[in-house]
Amino acid sequence: MTNWRAIFGHDSPYDPQVDGIETAIDTGREGGYTVIEGACGTGKTMIALTAGIDLVRDPDTDYERVLVLTSVKQQLRQFEADLETINANLPADWEPISGLTLVGKADVCPYNREGAAGIDDGNVYDRCETLRDRTRDLTGEGGETTAANLAARARSQQIGLADSGSRATSTFLETAGEPTSYPPELPEYGEGGPVGAETEYCPFYAQYLEDLPDDEDGAAAEAIPYDFTDAGMVTPEDLVARSVRHGTCPHSVMGAALGEAEVVIGNYYHAFDPRTVGTFTGALLDDSTFVVCDEAHMLEPRVRDLVSEGVADTTLRDAETELSRVIQPLKFEREGRQAEGGSKTADADLVRGELNESDVSFEELNRTLEFVRDLRAELDRRVTAYLDRNYRGWQSNLTDLNDEEIPLRDPAEPAEDELSEWASEAGYGDADWVRAESVSAVVARILNEAEDEDRTRAAPAVGRVLGEWYRQGHTDYFREIELERTWDDTEPADSWRRAYNAHLALHNCVPSDAIGDRLGMFGGGVLMSATLEPMDAFTEVTGLQYLAREDDRPVVERRYGLHFPAENRESFAVAAPKFTYDNRGRPGDDNPTRRSYANAIAKVARLPGNVLVGMPSYAEAEWAADVLEGRVDKPILRDAASDDETTQSLKADFFAGEGKVLVTSLRGTLTEGVDYSGDRLAAAVVCGVPIVNTSSPRTKAVRRAYDDAFGDGFTYALTIPAVRKARQAIGRVIRSPDDVGVRVLLDERYARESWDSVRPYLPDDGEFQPVSPDMLDVGLERFRSRLSSQ
Repeated sequence: MTNWRAIFGHDSPYDPQVDGIETAIDTGREGGYTVIEGACGTGKTMIALTAGIDLVRDPDTDYERVLVLTSVKQQLRQFEADLETINANLPADWEPISGLTLVGKADVCPYNREGAAGIDDGNVYDRCETLRDRTRDLTGEGGETTAANLAARARSQQIGLADSGSRATSTFLETAGEPTSYPPELPEYGEGGPVGAETEYCPFYAQYLEDLPDDEDGAAAEAIPYDFTDAGMVTPEDLVARSVRHGTCPHSVMGAALGEAEVVIGNYYHAFDPRTVGTFTGALLDDSTFVVCDEAHMLEPRVRDLVSEGVADTTLRDAETELSRVIQPLKFEREGRQAEGGSKTADADLVRGELNESDVSFEELNRTLEFVRDLRAELDRRVTAYLDRNYRGWQSNLTDLNDEEIPLRDPAEPAEDELSEWASEAGYGDADWVRAESVSAVVARILNEAEDEDRTRAAPAVGRVLGEWYRQGHTDYFREIELERTWDDTEPADSWRRAYNAHLALHNCVPSDAIGDRLGMFGGGVLMSATLEPMDAFTEVTGLQYLAREDDRPVVERRYGLHFPAENRESFAVAAPKFTYDNRGRPGDDNPTRRSYANAIAKVARLPGNVLVGMPSYAEAEWAADVLEGRVDKPILRDAASDDETTQSLKADFFAGEGKVLVTSLRGTLTEGVDYSGDRLAAAVVCGVPIVNTSSPRTKAVRRAYDDAFGDGFTYALTIPAVRKARQAIGRVIRSPDDVGVRVLLDERYARESWDSVRPYLPDDGEFQPVSPDMLDVGLERFRSRLSSQ
């Protein structure tokens, strides 16, 4: 048994940290989970890391690593920083704790990072796989050369450039502050072959292959170009620098290091996305891993998205083309014809050979092509019929169309979807749905072999979705057609495809089984957030109650409130009229509810310093910003649904200079995971309970599925997540012992007990005082007076 205090990164832990660490260790020893709701400043990251590392370093447990999962980049950086703090304060005779942060290929590929060799974010994954395949083909069994020779040839090309004395371009590819051994352009291998027959390859991957042990049973860790025993926390930038310094592939090194690090930091994809787990992180998903789910209030919606499926109309179109291209050589051969452009005999041989080596027949290729073609025609028919019903004369007014959902069953009544019924009536049976996945995989393999390029093909995505469409049930999953606004000038002027991209969507409604099954694979762990209450609902929707009940694994709950000076904050729940659509009407309406909110928002916005106003939607945020213009003597910043660069620029403007008011949607990105510490935020006001649009077919289906699973779908699926959104926004104000500010929840559902009150879902700590709208002024003035007298 280790002494966790030797691991803890600071001199003296808070009392909640002592309790949290010891609870997590004790629970982890028994194979259980600790669920922590801890206010900002609790030190949750240090609690989780200390407990997990203690268990990993304890020789009496089977834990080998801590896997940290977080949905917020800022929190990922916090875990990295806390591990560095731990390592900086370990006893002198301890080896550093090894850590590794997982990111995608785009973040670590040297060529992509520097925009070299024609590789960019749009093609890096396909190009990487193609170059790896070519490098393996050149060096594998029966290959023309060795990995060592390929790496050496690339180095000699670079040296040749240097010797030429050229100053036009850098002779080295440089990244992460390190010069590599290779030129900026991809090298080619063509020993003795004709001009133009050279093969591009990746020298970084060639070096990685060279570093792998010759013995097939040898550990890939031998290819890691640094010593794990003293590396400590290796961030993505560190990983790239260490790898390219040795001339090897950073992403391959990441994969090799995955099983060696004591702390692995990633996001929810790395544990819950089926494809990421299947191709990259699957080895971590066993009982030797202590998992930490940070920002766990997001676990349910994120996993719901990850285990949902969908395929676009354009992908169906491309899959149809790919199937045709594979079928055509054999079809023409059987008909005694030649395809345009000359003989396709070689292609026919390739297709025939691949089919012979698989369990897919030529007849199945044709059947799948017919199915995809007919499916796309049925999609076209349904979209056209929907638009005819809902947008009279839409062909002449394509710019007036909105995003839409076309449900394929009554969302409130689980039943077989209409597309499955259509397929059955059209003569397509179980085998057509299920076999599409195998057929599509063969199609992709044939095309990649024919073109000597490992591209991402459309057919496998279509096959996967068709298989899942058939396999999944009709209560836990909801099927619909989604119409997303776009613009494509290549489509006919009167076609809906000019204005829309349509998706066949298979939505998971209740992810509790997916979450619980995955958590059941780990040895134990911690799930934590500042906003998990009510705990019983959280443990139920995440499958933890099932683990406790059926697998007899302990689930222990802990709640830690704000422990910063109470005199530095004021918190109000204002009994303004309910900010529901029935009460407020449309933005721009003039009624008592809107006037009450306009007055209350303005009172808070006039407080000195920066003020954050959170509204239920972007449309309501626009209304609030319009209301504040002229009423408040401060700049009013308006957030809108936009790209990350625009959002970051807006945030920077908010933080710079004198006080401002930032108005945003509570469903945007500025109310969670953003650091407003210090004087960045003096007050926050949340207007209404940000329940999602209840008229959406998908929302209705989720509510019905939660009714069946948990008994109260509206509360579990809509109300509780909405209150957590509000609490996240309010939690931006007080982030440290020195922070001073005001927090206001504006809606009588926060303030009073009633049939639809959400007050039971707020922490039971007496922080949010119920006040009338008239008394809000008094409370704000009292707070101002108290501050001025300090």
